[in-house]
Amino acid sequence: MKYTDIAIIGGGLAGSTAAAMLGRAGIPTVLIDPHKVYPFDFRVEKISGDEQLGRFYRTGIADSVLRSATHDRQNWIARFGYLLDKKPSRQYGIMYDALIGAVRAEIAAPAELIYAKVTDVSTSAERQKLTLSDGETISARLVVLANGLSVGLRHSLGIERQTISVSHSISIGFDMVPVGRPAFEFPALTYFSERAKERVAYVTLFPVGNRMRANLFVYREVDDPWLREMRHRPVETMNAALPRLRRIIGEYGVPGDVKIRPADLYISTGYRRPGVVLVGDAFAATCPVTGTGTDKVFTDVAQLCNVHIPAWLATAGMDADKIASFYEDPVKQACDAWSMAKAVSFRKLTIENGLYWRAQRWARFLAWFGEGALRRMRNGISAGSNRRAHSSSSSSSSSSSSLSSSA
Repeated sequence: MKYTDIAIIGGGLAGSTAAAMLGRAGIPTVLIDPHKVYPFDFRVEKISGDEQLGRFYRTGIADSVLRSATHDRQNWIARFGYLLDKKPSRQYGIMYDALIGAVRAEIAAPAELIYAKVTDVSTSAERQKLTLSDGETISARLVVLANGLSVGLRHSLGIERQTISVSHSISIGFDMVPVGRPAFEFPALTYFSERAKERVAYVTLFPVGNRMRANLFVYREVDDPWLREMRHRPVETMNAALPRLRRIIGEYGVPGDVKIRPADLYISTGYRRPGVVLVGDAFAATCPVTGTGTDKVFTDVAQLCNVHIPAWLATAGMDADKIASFYEDPVKQACDAWSMAKAVSFRKLTIENGLYWRAQRWARFLAWFGEGALRRMRNGISAGSNRRAHSSSSSSSSSSSSLSSSA
């Protein structure tokens, strides 16, 4: 039997980040996942925004990981075929398998990886026993369940899932290429829905290496024929749903596969148990449209690894009351509540036709327009000042030269 302090089940973003953090903290940790090389998975494809990056930096590995990503530096905002703003951007595009590879590269002793499946877990208030698919057994003080959408082990522990909204949203991912020109004019682009009846939230285009990646977010049923059309005729289907998009980006093609992933909103129940703690999607899932699922992962692992695990290991036992402090953590609870509220409100903002929601959509449009106009005005004033300063400097140099010649 192998002994360790922490056993993490699941080597996706939550599990791999936690293992990297605990290894850096000198805490003996075993990360268990069946994949030596993480396979392609249509999940997180960019890390973006000051808040999300701030949460990532609290894990201590952001600088190293983001060196593997593509920073776009500027994001164009558009709607109704109008370019509203060119915002400075902190978006980093990276495919999920590459992201996991970069995070795992930060895992160092005393943390280690074991490539296997966990077939059984038994928990208690003292030590936990894990049985692996290769016959090995592991004894750990704490099990961190970070296996995302998988439900088998959770059910065996008496942890259930309560679905709040079935197929709350659908994410669609594909590459885009310009037609008739070598590159798109924009570094990155977010284009919002033109008509509520299309049930499209927005499409975001961003570079990943030398590719332009597109993530389209819609609110439709999983058996909607529109999704089949999007899979087989993506350009025509996109043009019908967002007819003025080409005013901004020009003609385009979709050269590869179209990946489609429905997302349910759910929370876990019966999770207050001795010896085991749930993080990320294993605890609760939110809507990819809002991009807050990644915020939840970084918040969960940062609070767990920086605050709670060191405190738990300092005293004997691992009972349910001790572990409850993580679920009651005000930072975690605030992030969870914020994420769920955004998931609900963004769907209503996109598809509801009541006067309030129509007014909200127009208010957002006017806010983007106003922000863009102010930015263009400030940039124009700054450019004018720079030209005058350059002209004045040139005149002074010319005068100095004339005086020198006269002398």
